[in-house]
Amino acid sequence: MLSESLVWLILFAPLAAFVIIGFVIRPLMRLVIPVAAQEHGDDSTHSAHGRSILGGSAGILAIIAIGVAFVLSIVALFGSIDNHGDSPYIAHDWLTVGNLEFTIGILMDPLTTIMLVVVTSVSLLVQIYSVGYMSHEDDRGYARYYAYMSLFSASMIGLVLASNIVQLFAFWELVGLSSYLLIGFWFTRPSAAAAAKKAFIVTRIGDFGLLLGIMYLFFHQDAFTAAGLNSLDIVDIYTAVDAKIIAGGVATWIAAGIFAGAVGKSGQFPLHTWLPDAMEGPTPVSALIHAATMVAAGVFLVARFFPVFEASETMMNVIILIGGFTALFAATMGLVATDIKRVLAYSTVSQLGYMMLALGVGAYSVAIFHLFTHAFFKALLFLGSGSVNHASGTFDMRYMGGLRKVMPITYASFVIGGISLAGILPFAGGWSKDEVLTAAWNGAGAIPAIGFWMALLAAGMTGFYIFRAIILTFHGDFRKGADAEGIEDTHGAEVHLKESPIAMVFPLILLSIAAVGIGFVVNPLFDLGIVPQHWFGHFLGQGPVHVEIEDFNVVLAPIAMLVSISGIVLAFLMYQTKVVSAEQLGARFKPVYILLVRKYYFDELYEDIIVRRFFYGGVARTLDWIDGSIINNIGKFIGWLGANVGTALRQLQTGQTQEYGAAISIGILTIVGLYLWFL
Repeated sequence: MLSESLVWLILFAPLAAFVIIGFVIRPLMRLVIPVAAQEHGDDSTHSAHGRSILGGSAGILAIIAIGVAFVLSIVALFGSIDNHGDSPYIAHDWLTVGNLEFTIGILMDPLTTIMLVVVTSVSLLVQIYSVGYMSHEDDRGYARYYAYMSLFSASMIGLVLASNIVQLFAFWELVGLSSYLLIGFWFTRPSAAAAAKKAFIVTRIGDFGLLLGIMYLFFHQDAFTAAGLNSLDIVDIYTAVDAKIIAGGVATWIAAGIFAGAVGKSGQFPLHTWLPDAMEGPTPVSALIHAATMVAAGVFLVARFFPVFEASETMMNVIILIGGFTALFAATMGLVATDIKRVLAYSTVSQLGYMMLALGVGAYSVAIFHLFTHAFFKALLFLGSGSVNHASGTFDMRYMGGLRKVMPITYASFVIGGISLAGILPFAGGWSKDEVLTAAWNGAGAIPAIGFWMALLAAGMTGFYIFRAIILTFHGDFRKGADAEGIEDTHGAEVHLKESPIAMVFPLILLSIAAVGIGFVVNPLFDLGIVPQHWFGHFLGQGPVHVEIEDFNVVLAPIAMLVSISGIVLAFLMYQTKVVSAEQLGARFKPVYILLVRKYYFDELYEDIIVRRFFYGGVARTLDWIDGSIINNIGKFIGWLGANVGTALRQLQTGQTQEYGAAISIGILTIVGLYLWFL
């Protein structure tokens, strides 16, 4: 088992990289590298690729830091296996408020170790990939990018390691801040700046619910204290659930607050609108957000407090309905999207819906298993889309086509990721998605059944939209890319049809291997010798949540795969052979098509009606009127009153001694008269 200091190093390695790059390397660039050297490529300050020594060191430092974190995470995983999932680390006192102690500590349970491996491995590959993808950035932009990426990775690691809910919330907000900085990385582009603000504001809505849940725990600490528990400590919260301190309506309200935060971060309905717009950031950022950090944080949050949710049947049913509906709802929008990254964004929202559905039906290990496999094949797909953009200069699939001829590695890896996303066995996504469907099918009652049918229908749509993307991007003839689209601000993305550099291709190869086999390897149907049968589920079961292992459903799995294959076949008929005309189908169902293209008009609902008309036009103007007409007039009246009272009193200040004497005499006579009257 790792020592506590080495576990902290998993967090502090990327955090230190952020500090060094952001506050040492970038300021030094202004001092050490003169402008002339930057312009003429002076050999003393630039590498062979035109990158300055300081600029290149930013990327190297960030990659080394996350590499160290990855190696330590692997060691921590094996140590946790040997330790049977127990966390030997103690929390350290921070401050005390009344009877409540605020602590800082590490919670190293099976969920933590699995998430650490996911976060650090994907972050490492994404940052290696970024060396090639961000090569067009100048040194300062390059260093800023790696500083933000290091902060992003460190924030997610800190969130995963947190042993109490206040510590978790601090890193939760840092994850949101990091995503804001990275989505708006190209802040001179108005669309990127707007997308960053949108992501930050929409997720804050959910975070308010999470904060209310934390406040409830804080203000109801007496029941915990009486039982010798800390209301903010995660393990003590588990104990409180077992002791029925958290039960019934209390559990429902706390779970509702926590789930609100998860809905915002994971882009679940109705707080899903920020996620597609987040594609304005660099593609490696999109890969990290969608695979291992921000959106995964919402699912992780529900999993972390799963005992609280189990104590509330109401909230479990809510999660089923939200998860199942989001899976289907997002898949429908992916059917018509023309931007390859937005197709993948909708697929992420949909797949997160599957994870929430699994949590709602009580399949805790299944949800984490799908999160685990999804991290690798979704990172693969996003990095593949970045490779495509590197060659074509565009993300619009209408201007792509024919790229398989010049990008064979990217094509093969994207197809592997697409098959895994579609849930085709024996690829990784097939195993985990089938387990989600099986868990929903086996759930008792009508609500799990509703969730199952929504998820099954979404599976068919998933097969359709991902292979539609593959065909439009890689098949047929090239449609001139950015040259035809007429992009003005490409940030270095120009048309040069060739395979991406090794720094970009190498992560694709590794992720392709994971997308093919990692699902069966970590959770095999039978004993593999080194890996026992259903290892993933049994390992998670060593934590605080009881896990029931369900056998592979030999009837349901082929049905689910057949549904997905039907969607794939339809995509080929419409876009490859064109036996079915996509244009005619769109014209025939034009209202539906427009509804999907306009994303069910949720942007218009939120931005035009709720924000502009209700808040700006209604609430804000009403408050402005109150401030201008009432508050200001009250202030003016008080000023007028003071001035006039002062004027009246000033009339008494005549400077005549006899008048002062008369006033004093009148005052004395008045006091004496009142005294005699009431005597």
